[in-house]
Amino acid sequence: MNSVNPPGRVLVVDDDPTVADVVARYLTRDGHDVACVADGPAALRAAVDDPPDLVVLDLMLPGMDGLEVCRRLRETSTVPIVMLTALGTETDRLVGLETGADDYVTKPFSPRELALRVRSVLRRARGALTPTGPVGPLRDGDLAVDVSAHEVALRGELLSLTSREFDLLAFLLRHPRQAFTRERLLERVWGWTFGDSSTVTVHVRRLREKIEDDPTAPRRIVTVWGVGYRYEPTEPDGTGAAS
Repeated sequence: MNSVNPPGRVLVVDDDPTVADVVARYLTRDGHDVACVADGPAALRAAVDDPPDLVVLDLMLPGMDGLEVCRRLRETSTVPIVMLTALGTETDRLVGLETGADDYVTKPFSPRELALRVRSVLRRARGALTPTGPVGPLRDGDLAVDVSAHEVALRGELLSLTSREFDLLAFLLRHPRQAFTRERLLERVWGWTFGDSSTVTVHVRRLREKIEDDPTAPRRIVTVWGVGYRYEPTEPDGTGAAS
Protein backbone atom coordinates (compact mmCIF):
# COMPACT_ATOMS: atom_id res chain seq x y z
CA MET A 1 0.00 0.00 0.00
CA ASN A 2 1.32 3.45 -0.92
CA SER A 3 0.95 5.91 1.97
CA VAL A 4 1.30 8.87 -0.41
CA ASN A 5 -1.48 7.57 -2.64
CA PRO A 6 -3.81 5.73 -0.27
CA PRO A 7 -6.36 3.45 -1.94
CA GLY A 8 -10.05 4.13 -1.95
CA ARG A 9 -13.41 2.50 -2.34
CA VAL A 10 -14.30 2.65 -6.03
CA LEU A 11 -17.67 1.95 -7.62
CA VAL A 12 -17.40 0.85 -11.26
CA VAL A 13 -20.58 1.28 -13.33
CA ASP A 14 -20.44 -0.46 -16.72
CA ASP A 15 -22.84 -2.86 -18.43
CA ASP A 16 -20.04 -4.56 -20.38
CA PRO A 17 -18.84 -7.39 -18.09
CA THR A 18 -15.49 -7.63 -19.88
CA VAL A 19 -14.73 -3.94 -19.43
CA ALA A 20 -15.95 -3.98 -15.83
CA ASP A 21 -13.78 -7.01 -15.06
CA VAL A 22 -10.65 -5.50 -16.59
CA VAL A 23 -11.18 -2.17 -14.82
CA ALA A 24 -11.88 -3.88 -11.50
CA ARG A 25 -8.76 -6.05 -11.77
CA TYR A 26 -6.48 -3.08 -12.50
CA LEU A 27 -7.96 -0.94 -9.75
CA THR A 28 -7.79 -3.82 -7.28
CA ARG A 29 -4.16 -4.36 -8.24
CA ASP A 30 -3.64 -0.67 -7.47
CA GLY A 31 -4.90 -1.28 -3.95
CA HIS A 32 -8.50 -0.11 -4.22
CA ASP A 33 -11.59 -1.83 -2.86
CA VAL A 34 -13.77 -2.21 -5.96
CA ALA A 35 -17.48 -2.90 -6.40
CA CYS A 36 -19.15 -3.26 -9.81
CA VAL A 37 -22.73 -2.65 -10.94
CA ALA A 38 -24.18 -2.85 -14.45
CA ASP A 39 -26.86 -0.14 -14.63
CA GLY A 40 -27.82 3.32 -13.46
CA PRO A 41 -30.43 2.48 -10.80
CA ALA A 42 -28.04 -0.03 -9.21
CA ALA A 43 -25.33 2.63 -9.18
CA LEU A 44 -27.57 5.13 -7.38
CA ARG A 45 -28.59 2.51 -4.81
CA ALA A 46 -24.97 1.50 -4.21
CA ALA A 47 -23.90 5.14 -3.82
CA VAL A 48 -26.51 5.60 -1.07
CA ASP A 49 -26.20 2.24 0.67
CA ASP A 50 -22.40 2.10 0.69
CA PRO A 51 -20.98 5.49 -0.41
CA PRO A 52 -17.77 5.13 -2.44
CA ASP A 53 -14.76 7.42 -2.51
CA LEU A 54 -14.94 7.60 -6.31
CA VAL A 55 -17.20 6.43 -9.15
CA VAL A 56 -15.99 5.19 -12.54
CA LEU A 57 -19.08 5.76 -14.67
CA ASP A 58 -19.72 4.57 -18.22
CA LEU A 59 -21.63 7.04 -20.39
CA MET A 60 -23.65 4.41 -22.24
CA LEU A 61 -25.81 2.42 -19.85
CA PRO A 62 -29.15 0.62 -20.32
CA GLY A 63 -32.29 2.24 -18.93
CA MET A 64 -30.58 5.27 -17.39
CA ASP A 65 -27.48 6.63 -19.10
CA GLY A 66 -24.35 7.81 -17.34
CA LEU A 67 -25.24 11.49 -17.70
CA GLU A 68 -28.49 11.02 -15.79
CA VAL A 69 -26.69 9.00 -13.13
CA CYS A 70 -24.13 11.79 -12.82
CA ARG A 71 -26.86 14.43 -12.54
CA ARG A 72 -28.64 12.53 -9.79
CA LEU A 73 -25.42 11.87 -7.88
CA ARG A 74 -24.57 15.57 -8.04
CA GLU A 75 -27.91 16.46 -6.45
CA THR A 76 -26.77 15.00 -3.14
CA SER A 77 -23.06 14.21 -3.40
CA THR A 78 -19.68 15.63 -4.40
CA VAL A 79 -18.16 12.17 -4.82
CA PRO A 80 -15.47 12.32 -7.54
CA ILE A 81 -16.65 10.89 -10.87
CA VAL A 82 -14.43 9.64 -13.70
CA MET A 83 -16.58 9.15 -16.80
CA LEU A 84 -15.90 6.62 -19.55
CA THR A 85 -16.93 7.96 -22.96
CA ALA A 86 -17.23 5.47 -25.80
CA LEU A 87 -17.27 7.85 -28.75
CA GLY A 88 -14.61 10.27 -27.60
CA THR A 89 -16.18 13.25 -29.34
CA GLU A 90 -15.77 16.72 -27.88
CA THR A 91 -19.53 16.92 -27.29
CA ASP A 92 -19.49 13.76 -25.17
CA ARG A 93 -16.62 15.07 -23.08
CA LEU A 94 -18.08 18.53 -22.58
CA VAL A 95 -21.55 17.27 -21.67
CA GLY A 96 -20.02 14.89 -19.14
CA LEU A 97 -17.99 17.67 -17.55
CA GLU A 98 -20.95 20.07 -17.60
CA THR A 99 -23.01 17.46 -15.79
CA GLY A 100 -20.48 17.25 -12.98
CA ALA A 101 -17.85 14.68 -13.89
CA ASP A 102 -14.37 15.43 -12.52
CA ASP A 103 -12.47 13.67 -15.28
CA TYR A 104 -13.00 11.44 -18.30
CA VAL A 105 -11.24 8.64 -20.14
CA THR A 106 -12.06 7.84 -23.76
CA LYS A 107 -12.75 4.28 -24.92
CA PRO A 108 -10.79 2.35 -26.00
CA PHE A 109 -8.52 3.20 -23.09
CA SER A 110 -5.47 1.86 -21.33
CA PRO A 111 -6.55 0.34 -18.00
CA ARG A 112 -3.29 1.63 -16.56
CA GLU A 113 -4.15 5.16 -17.68
CA LEU A 114 -7.53 4.86 -16.00
CA ALA A 115 -5.88 3.62 -12.80
CA LEU A 116 -3.54 6.63 -12.84
CA ARG A 117 -6.46 9.02 -13.43
CA VAL A 118 -8.39 7.43 -10.54
CA ARG A 119 -5.38 7.81 -8.25
CA SER A 120 -4.92 11.45 -9.30
CA VAL A 121 -8.57 12.37 -8.75
CA LEU A 122 -8.63 10.66 -5.35
CA ARG A 123 -5.50 12.47 -4.25
CA ARG A 124 -6.98 15.83 -5.22
CA ALA A 125 -10.31 15.03 -3.57
CA ARG A 126 -8.44 14.28 -0.34
CA GLY A 127 -6.26 17.36 -0.63
CA ALA A 128 -3.15 15.18 -0.76
CA LEU A 129 -1.32 17.21 -3.38
CA THR A 130 1.32 19.66 -2.22
CA PRO A 131 -0.32 23.09 -2.27
CA THR A 132 1.22 25.80 -4.45
CA GLY A 133 0.58 28.62 -2.03
CA PRO A 134 -0.84 29.40 1.44
CA VAL A 135 -2.46 26.43 3.14
CA GLY A 136 -4.60 28.49 5.50
CA PRO A 137 -8.06 29.96 4.78
CA LEU A 138 -8.39 32.14 1.69
CA ARG A 139 -10.82 35.05 1.49
CA ASP A 140 -12.13 37.58 -0.99
CA GLY A 141 -14.88 39.71 0.46
CA ASP A 142 -17.87 37.45 1.12
CA LEU A 143 -16.15 34.41 -0.46
CA ALA A 144 -14.16 32.19 1.92
CA VAL A 145 -12.18 29.06 1.09
CA ASP A 146 -11.12 26.86 4.00
CA VAL A 147 -8.32 24.78 2.49
CA SER A 148 -7.90 22.51 5.52
CA ALA A 149 -11.61 21.70 5.78
CA HIS A 150 -12.01 21.63 1.97
CA GLU A 151 -15.01 23.97 2.24
CA VAL A 152 -16.15 27.05 0.36
CA ALA A 153 -18.66 29.54 1.72
CA LEU A 154 -20.33 32.49 -0.01
CA ARG A 155 -22.03 35.00 2.29
CA GLY A 156 -21.79 32.41 5.04
CA GLU A 157 -23.54 29.68 3.04
CA LEU A 158 -21.56 26.55 2.19
CA LEU A 159 -21.26 25.79 -1.54
CA SER A 160 -21.26 22.33 -3.09
CA LEU A 161 -18.10 22.11 -5.21
CA THR A 162 -16.49 19.08 -6.81
CA SER A 163 -12.83 18.43 -6.00
CA ARG A 164 -11.71 19.89 -9.34
CA GLU A 165 -13.83 23.01 -8.86
CA PHE A 166 -12.38 23.47 -5.38
CA ASP A 167 -8.80 23.07 -6.61
CA LEU A 168 -9.34 25.53 -9.45
CA LEU A 169 -10.90 28.17 -7.19
CA ALA A 170 -8.20 27.80 -4.52
CA PHE A 171 -5.46 28.08 -7.13
CA LEU A 172 -6.92 31.22 -8.67
CA LEU A 173 -7.44 32.79 -5.23
CA ARG A 174 -3.79 32.14 -4.40
CA HIS A 175 -2.76 33.98 -7.57
CA PRO A 176 -5.01 37.06 -7.81
CA ARG A 177 -4.77 39.18 -10.96
CA GLN A 178 -2.45 36.70 -12.65
CA ALA A 179 -3.63 35.59 -16.07
CA PHE A 180 -3.26 31.89 -16.89
CA THR A 181 -3.77 30.11 -20.17
CA ARG A 182 -6.07 27.10 -20.20
CA GLU A 183 -3.06 24.88 -20.86
CA ARG A 184 -1.23 26.31 -17.84
CA LEU A 185 -4.25 25.77 -15.62
CA LEU A 186 -4.54 22.22 -16.93
CA GLU A 187 -0.95 21.64 -15.86
CA ARG A 188 -1.04 23.43 -12.50
CA VAL A 189 -4.51 22.38 -11.29
CA TRP A 190 -5.14 19.05 -13.02
CA GLY A 191 -1.53 17.94 -13.09
CA TRP A 192 -1.79 17.12 -16.80
CA THR A 193 1.01 17.96 -19.20
CA PHE A 194 -1.38 17.21 -22.05
CA GLY A 195 -5.13 17.06 -22.45
CA ASP A 196 -8.21 18.83 -23.72
CA SER A 197 -8.16 22.47 -22.57
CA SER A 198 -11.96 22.62 -22.92
CA THR A 199 -11.95 20.81 -19.57
CA VAL A 200 -10.79 24.08 -18.01
CA THR A 201 -13.44 26.08 -19.87
CA VAL A 202 -16.22 23.88 -18.52
CA HIS A 203 -14.97 24.03 -14.93
CA VAL A 204 -14.64 27.81 -15.09
CA ARG A 205 -18.24 28.00 -16.32
CA ARG A 206 -19.42 25.79 -13.49
CA LEU A 207 -17.51 27.81 -10.91
CA ARG A 208 -18.98 31.05 -12.21
CA GLU A 209 -22.47 29.63 -11.80
CA LYS A 210 -21.72 29.04 -8.12
CA ILE A 211 -19.75 32.11 -7.04
CA GLU A 212 -20.77 34.93 -9.39
CA ASP A 213 -23.86 37.10 -8.89
CA ASP A 214 -24.29 37.11 -12.67
CA PRO A 215 -22.39 34.24 -14.36
CA THR A 216 -22.92 35.88 -17.77
CA ALA A 217 -21.03 38.97 -16.59
CA PRO A 218 -18.45 37.54 -14.17
CA ARG A 219 -16.57 39.90 -11.86
CA ARG A 220 -14.38 37.40 -10.03
CA ILE A 221 -13.20 34.86 -12.61
CA VAL A 222 -12.75 37.02 -15.67
CA THR A 223 -11.79 36.09 -19.20
CA VAL A 224 -8.55 37.54 -20.52
CA TRP A 225 -9.16 37.51 -24.25
CA GLY A 226 -6.45 35.78 -26.22
CA VAL A 227 -4.93 34.37 -23.02
CA GLY A 228 -7.27 32.57 -20.62
CA TYR A 229 -8.53 33.53 -17.17
CA ARG A 230 -7.57 35.44 -14.03
CA TYR A 231 -9.10 36.00 -10.61
CA GLU A 232 -10.11 39.62 -10.02
CA PRO A 233 -10.45 40.45 -6.30
CA THR A 234 -13.68 42.18 -5.36
CA GLU A 235 -11.72 44.28 -2.84
CA PRO A 236 -8.23 45.81 -3.32
CA ASP A 237 -6.69 43.55 -0.67
CA GLY A 238 -9.42 40.96 -0.65
CA THR A 239 -7.54 37.78 -1.52
CA GLY A 240 -4.95 35.68 0.19
CA ALA A 241 -4.60 33.88 3.49
CA ALA A 242 -7.05 35.10 6.09
CA SER A 243 -5.49 36.77 9.10
